[in-house]
Amino acid sequence: METTLRGVGVSHGVAIGEVRHMGTAVLEPPAKQIPAEDAEREQGRARQAVEAVAADLMARGNLAGGEAQAVLEAQAMMAQDPELMADVDRRIAVGSTAERAVYDAFASYRALLAGAGEYLAGRVADLDDVRNRIVARLLGVPMPGVPDSDEPYVLIARDLAPADTALLDPTLVLGFVTEEGGPTSHSAILARALGVPAVVALPGAGELAEGTVVAVDGSTGEIFVEPSAEKRAQLEAAAAERKAALSASTGPGATSDGHKVPLLANVGGPADVPAAVEAGAEGVGLFRTEFLFLDDSKQAPSEEKQVEAYRKVLEAFPEGRVVVRVLDAGADKPLEFLTPADEPNPALGVRGLRTLLDHPDVLRTQLTALAKAAEGLPVYLEVMAPMVADRIDAKAFADACRAAGLKAKFGAMVEIPSAALRARSILQEVEFLSLGTNDLAQYTFAADRQVGAVSRLQDPWQPALLDLVAVSAEAAKAEGKSCGVCGEAASDPLLACVLTGLGVTSLSMGAASIPYVRATLAKYTLAQCERAAAAARATDTADEARTAAQAVLSGE
Repeated sequence: METTLRGVGVSHGVAIGEVRHMGTAVLEPPAKQIPAEDAEREQGRARQAVEAVAADLMARGNLAGGEAQAVLEAQAMMAQDPELMADVDRRIAVGSTAERAVYDAFASYRALLAGAGEYLAGRVADLDDVRNRIVARLLGVPMPGVPDSDEPYVLIARDLAPADTALLDPTLVLGFVTEEGGPTSHSAILARALGVPAVVALPGAGELAEGTVVAVDGSTGEIFVEPSAEKRAQLEAAAAERKAALSASTGPGATSDGHKVPLLANVGGPADVPAAVEAGAEGVGLFRTEFLFLDDSKQAPSEEKQVEAYRKVLEAFPEGRVVVRVLDAGADKPLEFLTPADEPNPALGVRGLRTLLDHPDVLRTQLTALAKAAEGLPVYLEVMAPMVADRIDAKAFADACRAAGLKAKFGAMVEIPSAALRARSILQEVEFLSLGTNDLAQYTFAADRQVGAVSRLQDPWQPALLDLVAVSAEAAKAEGKSCGVCGEAASDPLLACVLTGLGVTSLSMGAASIPYVRATLAKYTLAQCERAAAAARATDTADEARTAAQAVLSGE
């Protein structure tokens, strides 16, 4: 009998297939004492397992490239954390086996993370995955990961670790569903990069029996269990219609009456550029430069290394617009040489621009490298600061850009509600705004973007969030300046129309989403988008906002 479940759709498309569950390692090894003379041998086993797992994660990262590479390299560094290894050695010295020592040391560190504020608690799933991989290697059992199958399937998991998501084979994994996660979690972002339909935050997903046929709609978040032939045909027809519309839609982003809305790509480095170019991106709306810094958390990359990486991205978009976000370190992206290790709540501490202003040499080197990378290129370089709170922040950043001799537009990200509310003040110092809707939602609703339990508050359709977008866009229009969106909200085709109606002047997203957004925007006039935006803002919940906008655009 057909039943319908609803989670959070995070990656477009429809997948129909049999359920396969993510494999897990033996989580808790037996507790037994070893003789003192075996301690050195066990310590050696532990170190070998840790190094092997770290090397495997690095290798997976090299294969995956782009944003996935940075996430996996961060996991590898987590595995090799010297304090963790010292704790493992201590536990073995007093009689634990290597596998039990690893398990207990990670459990202790896990408790610290879980209690260090919601932002760091979101890294617990990554830590658990590293632990399971090390313990599995020591016990000689299969690694946790994607099941072996010769036939395509829909993958079900409690959560997907970056190491698994990064190397999913789209020819076998038709789509995936997780119990945890949110619309801006690592799994969601990587799913969009892969172009795999995905639904997250679906309670009870693990109870779906192996082999059950499900239909996954990554746009609506709906899961149809044992769908009828009629439902299958309906979903397949809708998918075919979307595919045809995507193929027919080319060129710059615009509404049906010719109002231009440049569609830009979010990239983490040179590896993400080919997909952006293939998708027809008109430039880069968010170049996340922190991935370059995560290669080595102990020191900043040299100016030469930065120039090389930046120039590769800039060269890919001649006459195009490339918006670079300077280093956004802190919170879930700690860097040993920059960020404090003892903050009670890193998401509300020294993060983003605050970190850079505390380390002006790092900011100066990055801005100088960007200036050199752009020399002689016909690209429209724009540089923006993350986590701008007020006009004082904006002025400090603009002054640093001028001091570095940067010939580019300077901008500010709107991720803190104060920046949206005082956008007109901030625009006295900078030339453009870029809305990071992921963090703006997190700070507006006090809802960690990595925690599935509060995913309804991370929904970019929340009317309060739309109000802040409107305030920012109106301020930019009044000052004759631009206001783009570079958060994941831009990747929702329907919401892209609403954002356009709110006055947003450009949209930036993962490359895989660009064709969907382009095709949808081209169906409606600017006036229709404005009416949809007004209807969404007049509601009280995210679901009501989505339904109201859809009704306007469908002519109901």
